[in-house]
Amino acid sequence: MDITRVCAVFWSPTGSTERVVKAVSSALAEKLDVSQMFFDFTLPAARTSWPAFAPGDAAVFGVPTYAGRVPNILLKYLDTVSGNGAAAVPVVTYGNRNFDDSLIELRDILAGHGFRPAAAGAFVGEHSFSTTLGAGRPDGADLALARRLGEMAADKLASAADLPPLAVDGTPRPYRPYYQPRDRKGAPVNILKVKPVTLDSCNHCGICARVCPMGSIDPGDPTRYTGICVKCGACVKKCPMGAKTYDDPGYLYHKTELEEGYPGRGNVRLYW
Repeated sequence: MDITRVCAVFWSPTGSTERVVKAVSSALAEKLDVSQMFFDFTLPAARTSWPAFAPGDAAVFGVPTYAGRVPNILLKYLDTVSGNGAAAVPVVTYGNRNFDDSLIELRDILAGHGFRPAAAGAFVGEHSFSTTLGAGRPDGADLALARRLGEMAADKLASAADLPPLAVDGTPRPYRPYYQPRDRKGAPVNILKVKPVTLDSCNHCGICARVCPMGSIDPGDPTRYTGICVKCGACVKKCPMGAKTYDDPGYLYHKTELEEGYPGRGNVRLYW
């Protein structure tokens, strides 16, 4: 296949997915000796249109896993993308528990909108709720595997006249329901409406408002929320004063449950 451009495309509130996607796309572009372009659709202002993809493109397309699936707040926007015959490398990150059906769902979204999936990967990133669950990941070993995925995708695209359907792990459509945390009695723990609280250490710098992928924090008053919170962790992890945190008992229970239940090193999975 004649690839003339590699496109790194990602939604990455805390930067983990961005790092993985850029490692894959850089290796892919270097091996094919073609140019790269970057499209970050993390912030609301970017989610008004898409780049014009073409048959000569290879798009490395990444999102994090939320509750075992592609983040549902992105689905309407993803439904407007057009691949126009471009090759694709779907990539997901997950917070050390499991990527469940997020990768197969992203593969299906891209294939259903005119992309041709050639390779794929699931990588571990530090969990959005935690600094110990998947701490420091993606690390050097993860990014080396991301580059390997890019090189394998390059080899496949350089040698293939056509791309057969790409098999990845996950439950085919209809996918499993979104992961539902439960307490020790089996009752659901509902944190959908939970938002961070703002501590007195806040100096009103406005960083939290600027990095919120939903545009939900009032820039003039960072204690005030004007929209939904998707628990992405951007405001918490990027606040220089440590002034954003959660105090909801259900959220804290679920965070502890995840940290205690998945303490090991989650695996990277590559497909081509």
